[in-house]
Amino acid sequence: MKTQIFTLEAHDDLISVRDRLSWAKTPRILLVWPKGEKISLRLLDLKVLQRHADSLGAQLGLVTRRSSVRREAESLGIPVFESTSAAQRETWPTLPPRKQRLPRPPRRDLRELRSQSIPVEAGWRSKLAVRVTAFGLGVLAVLVVAALFVPRAEVVLHPETQVQRLDFPVVASPSIQGVFVTGSVPSRAERVVVEGSQSMNVTSRIPVPQTSARGVARFRNLTQTEVEIPAGTVVHTLTDPPVRFATLNTTRLTAGFDQIVEVPIEALDAGEAGNVGVDAIQSVEGSLGLMASVTNPEPTGGGSDTTAIGPTQDDRFLLRETLQTNLAKQAEDQLRARLSADDVMLTDTLTVSQTLEETYNPPADTQGTSLALTLRLEFTVQVVSTRDLTRLAEVSLDAATPQGFSPAADTLTFQSVTKPTTDAQGVTRWQMQAERRLFRSVDMAQVLRLALGRSPEDARAAIAKVQQFANPPEVRLTPIWWPWLPLIPLRVQVVIQ
Repeated sequence: MKTQIFTLEAHDDLISVRDRLSWAKTPRILLVWPKGEKISLRLLDLKVLQRHADSLGAQLGLVTRRSSVRREAESLGIPVFESTSAAQRETWPTLPPRKQRLPRPPRRDLRELRSQSIPVEAGWRSKLAVRVTAFGLGVLAVLVVAALFVPRAEVVLHPETQVQRLDFPVVASPSIQGVFVTGSVPSRAERVVVEGSQSMNVTSRIPVPQTSARGVARFRNLTQTEVEIPAGTVVHTLTDPPVRFATLNTTRLTAGFDQIVEVPIEALDAGEAGNVGVDAIQSVEGSLGLMASVTNPEPTGGGSDTTAIGPTQDDRFLLRETLQTNLAKQAEDQLRARLSADDVMLTDTLTVSQTLEETYNPPADTQGTSLALTLRLEFTVQVVSTRDLTRLAEVSLDAATPQGFSPAADTLTFQSVTKPTTDAQGVTRWQMQAERRLFRSVDMAQVLRLALGRSPEDARAAIAKVQQFANPPEVRLTPIWWPWLPLIPLRVQVVIQ
């Protein structure tokens, strides 16, 4: 008997195998399970394939050595063989004869059943009066919904108003941590670095050193050994700044305690400053000062000065003050540009916190007809937030608000009355004046309750009875031709002006 053989592949599943079986034209179909390949066919899949082969008028068989597949196939009555040749050689079990299914005769009461399945409309529903009534109720429902949600109203109240004005002190300091009704507000430090140069002509005359002073230094031995005093040994006075002299030759101090020797000396810096009195020289620089003491038995002399045009200390001070003032203005402008609109700068606290560079040309005690200065300064200023000042003004005004009145929104203004002054501790004090508009308190819930569902005239009259206003209440309806205010509170807005 002819047999159609299909070898399964790893990607085959129930759908693909069933499609392949549909092409078979033989009474026997043999599925070959390949060695080493995993086929995803379950027991239920084998049952479906068996029924499909049966519907094709063919018998399904398997070729596999997998024990699990053999058990499932045998449970379904599917013949299993060791090889394709064995399947061709051995006898297949005989299939039981297929039962022929005869079609049922058609039912003769189908028309009656169809008529019974269609519901019959009640007679009263087809009456004109019923239909008109239903349509009227629908229109009425739409009107009711429109009456509830379409109209919108605005009730404008004009309560009695008055202006509240109050002067209060303000104390700002970095050590304050919050806003207090006593007038304390915190401040923070802002820093900026500015740099600039400026020059000026000078006509002052300054002393210019001309000759160096000379004298004699007397050294006293503090040891029992001989001490050598080299040329160039520096001795100086104890003044501030010290006047320094140097020995002019090498000398030996005889061994023995309190032995003395005198050595000629000359001032290291020329000028009259080198002319010092008797015993003004008291110190020896270097390690030699541990072995010998020094003094001058006679005044030094010969130092002289001449005068020339050059910048004095007053010129330097004047130029620095002028340049620092200009840099302070630049620092203030830069800080204002950097700060936000919510910050208030206390210009009274603008100070130089650090000098980063200060260079004069020419240097001190140098002649010249002009003086130039380059300055690089760090300025510090205290800043107060406008939000903190607003909060302080609100707290101060709230404490003095008359009973029965409430503040109107967005009417608070404040300004400084006095100029801020800062003490030595860094605390800034000044006076401010705050002002706002108050209106007599209104029970919004009561107004809303009196307005709902009334005509505009009735609503105005009812609201005017419960409270006295500066001007009569106003009622604005949308659409304007609607006769009553809405019944839903969300559709009515109460505005105070």
